[in-house]
Amino acid sequence: MKKENIKFIQGNEACVEGALYAGLDFFAGYPITPSTEIAELLSHRLPQKGGKFIQMEDEIASMGAIIGASLTGSKVMTATSGPGFSLMQEALGYAIMTEIPCVIVNVQRGGPSTGIPTHVSQGDVNQARWGTHGDHAIVTITASNHQDVFETTVHAFNISETYRTPVILLYDEVVGHMRERLVIPNKGELPLVERLRTSVKEGVDYHPYLPREDGRLPMSDFGSVHRYNVTGLFHDMWGFPSDNPKIVHGLLRHLVDKIQNNVNQIARYKEFYLKDAEIILISYGSSARSANHVVFSRRPRGEKLGHLELQTLWPFPYDHVREKCAKAKYVVVVEMNMGQIMQEVRKAVDQPEKVFLANRIDGVFITPTDIRNILRLIQGKGV
Repeated sequence: MKKENIKFIQGNEACVEGALYAGLDFFAGYPITPSTEIAELLSHRLPQKGGKFIQMEDEIASMGAIIGASLTGSKVMTATSGPGFSLMQEALGYAIMTEIPCVIVNVQRGGPSTGIPTHVSQGDVNQARWGTHGDHAIVTITASNHQDVFETTVHAFNISETYRTPVILLYDEVVGHMRERLVIPNKGELPLVERLRTSVKEGVDYHPYLPREDGRLPMSDFGSVHRYNVTGLFHDMWGFPSDNPKIVHGLLRHLVDKIQNNVNQIARYKEFYLKDAEIILISYGSSARSANHVVFSRRPRGEKLGHLELQTLWPFPYDHVREKCAKAKYVVVVEMNMGQIMQEVRKAVDQPEKVFLANRIDGVFITPTDIRNILRLIQGKGV
């Protein structure tokens, strides 16, 4: 391993390294705690690699800029936190409807409103799923350590390009600001998905919204040899608005099915001691670090604890959670909100009454002691 491949950096820096490895060409954003380091670093690093960086006047404009740049053929990303993510929702819905690949990083902080800007929270989970209006599907990925931040960032770009869809990277303040070791893979070690461009020649009728048999939609760089329409309205295969019920139904099914029918290809998770676990902790993001500590420290004492760390929050892997939790005496979801993923776990399992919550909502990182206290409480009640 070359020395230059080993870094001791923040999680936000690991996200930058992952984006550059994935081939990021264009970044537009507006500084906001606790994600500002992403923009700060890319303002320096991206132009050095021939990419474009632009600081926009706000988060609304940032989303508009990356959507436009993606249409012209660039791999794009923006970064923000809760209040800015709220401003991005209308344009996020536009990118979903128009099937424009883009990556949006949300480094979570306390909310609602301006909340508690410099402290941790995981309160944006449901916003990531349902923040934009209308029926839709979305991909949301997270990570608990810097190596995984790097790899999930690369994965986000791959998913975005494969399915022509926005992907949300939902990190949190603790992951974003803590420092730890990162080993940057050599070029070619991690697979990269490049933009699928149309083979239709100039002067031949091009259908920008006609999927191939495998479901993928080849793109033509906007402003290049093909002229086509891009609209947030329901549209036909040429991109022109339509209120034909058959077209509306077909497009909405396509937008949802291309994600929901590929959960197994999209979903990422880690498993620790699940085969014989009587108590399963389910967690994600920085909370998973504390959950893992509890499991690894109590296993040698003979306690049959296991941990399922989710890295894909949406589409939620219901089938996998149901399978892994089927034999558990009870399940404890560890998160820093009022139970947003716990509600999904309860939907997934056959016995929702055996699912409990270990959480903090005060801007303070949830510790192994917090989790152990909840476990004692549950066990003390003889559940």
